[in-house]
Amino acid sequence: MKVAVDQDRCVGSGQCVLMAPDEFDQRDEDGIVVLLDEFPPTELHDDVRQAARVCPALAIELDES
Repeated sequence: MKVAVDQDRCVGSGQCVLMAPDEFDQRDEDGIVVLLDEFPPTELHDDVRQAARVCPALAIELDES
């Protein structure tokens, strides 16, 4: 799995951090998403998928090919 985030779309809701705290963080100054690992380990894949589903701005893109 490869993960990408669009910081321009992010609204800083923090849902991704709640779902997958080992994969996502937020900038202190504005709450915008920070991707911690472009290629997360297999054990995080379900959490990352859930984070992408709940993102209100659809700012998380997954490539599972």
